[in-house]
Amino acid sequence: MALVELLETASIDAEAAEAAAPAVAAPGTNPALVLAALAVGGFAIGTTEFAAMSLLPAFAPDLGLDAPTAGHVISAYALGVVVGAPVIAVLAAKVARRTLLVGLMVLFALGNALSALAPSYGWMLAFRFLAGLPHGAYFGVAALVAASLVPRERRTQAVSRVILGLTIARVLGVPLANGIGQLVGWRWSFGLVAVLALLTAVLVRLHAPLGAPAAGASPLRELGALRRGQVWLTLATGAIGFGGLFSVYTYLASTLLDVTHAAPAAIPAVLAVFGLGMTVGNLVCAWAADRAQMPAAGATLVWSAVALALYPAASASLWTLTPVVFLIGCGCGLATVLQTRLMDVAEDAQTLAAALNHSAFNVANALGPWLAGLALAAGLGLPATGWVGVALALGGFAIWAASLFAERRTGPAHALSLRHAVDAKA
Repeated sequence: MALVELLETASIDAEAAEAAAPAVAAPGTNPALVLAALAVGGFAIGTTEFAAMSLLPAFAPDLGLDAPTAGHVISAYALGVVVGAPVIAVLAAKVARRTLLVGLMVLFALGNALSALAPSYGWMLAFRFLAGLPHGAYFGVAALVAASLVPRERRTQAVSRVILGLTIARVLGVPLANGIGQLVGWRWSFGLVAVLALLTAVLVRLHAPLGAPAAGASPLRELGALRRGQVWLTLATGAIGFGGLFSVYTYLASTLLDVTHAAPAAIPAVLAVFGLGMTVGNLVCAWAADRAQMPAAGATLVWSAVALALYPAASASLWTLTPVVFLIGCGCGLATVLQTRLMDVAEDAQTLAAALNHSAFNVANALGPWLAGLALAAGLGLPATGWVGVALALGGFAIWAASLFAERRTGPAHALSLRHAVDAKA
């Protein structure tokens, strides 16, 4: 009986969200072209986000920096994501979605073009922060547009097509940008990303529906998402649960060299396997979430915990480590599941909630490596980063369980109020 009530609540949550959001898909819109255009933007963002890490040894000496100081350039981009996602989502509440997406990609292109021209460390910090500002808002708004193009039972799969650009960037975009950086200089890599961003802006302008803002949309209404407990629980699930993956990924290259004793040439191949896992996990988790959203999120966290638990033992050999890295990468599908979950629990403040998803994952990107670093400083060794990952994945699962319990406990009353809201709109 409780399960029936829970499913009923989730259905009503979705109805309320759909009643609050405008139907942006216009007659004549080709969903495949729109999703492809949005995925190009994801590819551009994924390329610059991760390629910048691999280009650090190239731009650090050029700007007169040591490695730790150059790392602040990576942090500046992440800070831009965390700050930009909520600020842009709130301030742009009354802007049509297509217009907002085009503007975000132009800003992203500007930030990367300026990064390519940065004359000093200070300017590089500022330009990477600028480039990070549109990141979260772009994915949040793009996810809403993608979900609006398809029937409700295929929403998460549509969102996964946008995220697909990000995961493919890990397999193709990052090696491409790194190769360009080595051949003709790191500045050209940022220039490539700027070109991809401008291409996205053109494609979105040509193919995406306008997506007029909802009636009554305002910054104040978007801020209303922060009053909803389920929004915070969903964000916390991602911020903690996803941290486990980053705790391992950050030190994967070091593990390959110092523990597995693999040749340096093996590192790009193993990182590509990780990206392949991300791509597969993104598609499979989206398919599962469209059938059972919360069970899919919980199962993905358990999957991550098990895969991360295999990592310490597997790290001794390249032949055992590589498949485990693939399994860990599959856990990235959690991002797509939580993106749709936020659409349901945010009700009429979806833009802010959807954008905050990427702020949460950047918190995970900072938390996981920091905790893994503490384990290393304590002398536990590189394989122990897997156990740090397990703890974080299980922490995310505990928050997921709390969210499920709270939803079941408040479900009937919450469902009734939402049903009244939906009926009133009808």
